[in-house]
Amino acid sequence: MNNKKWIRYVESFIILPALTMSGAPVASTMGPISQAVINIANTPPYVYLEAQENIIIEKAEEERTQKAEAIDGYFKDRGMPLAGTGMKMVLEAEKNNLDWRLLPAIAVRESTGGKFACKKAKFSAFGWGSCKINFDSHEEAIEIIAKNLGGNNPNTAHHYDDKTTKEILRAYNPPSVVPRYAEQVISIMNTIGTEEFIPDAPGSSFDLLARRG
Repeated sequence: MNNKKWIRYVESFIILPALTMSGAPVASTMGPISQAVINIANTPPYVYLEAQENIIIEKAEEERTQKAEAIDGYFKDRGMPLAGTGMKMVLEAEKNNLDWRLLPAIAVRESTGGKFACKKAKFSAFGWGSCKINFDSHEEAIEIIAKNLGGNNPNTAHHYDDKTTKEILRAYNPPSVVPRYAEQVISIMNTIGTEEFIPDAPGSSFDLLARRG
């Protein structure tokens, strides 16, 4: 779940402090509620907002960790050399507004997660530049490819900027070259995980706010 959705999710609880500060009888208007929720309603606004900000940061970090573990778990279970690069892929995808599953799925499709990386180029597990471009590390390759696919390289932006994931893949490897390339990569993406993470009930934003009260 992206940060904007988390912000909307957490802001949904502002109604309680608002009702309290406005003098509305919270208990009578909302029925029986737990002492934890009452604590939230009685929290001073500046403390509440600080807690709200901390929760958003905590959940974003938790989500990144879950995504990285899903990627690394996929690679590790299949003996793929790119195991351990999950967090780098997640961070670069976030920085360039890409689906977090895109880079690992391309690597699987192009080189079985680094098992059959290009022999003519160093650290080339993504098929970038038709195996003619060297990288100093897998991490550098991830950074450069994410920047390009996100439309943030002026030299290639006309291929990738402002495109859906499927459109990005069709620009990366056109149907005229590999007819079902985009569909194949998307299938791998769906095996790695779902696009959005749903917060667990225990430790959710509501639960954390209640315990901070």
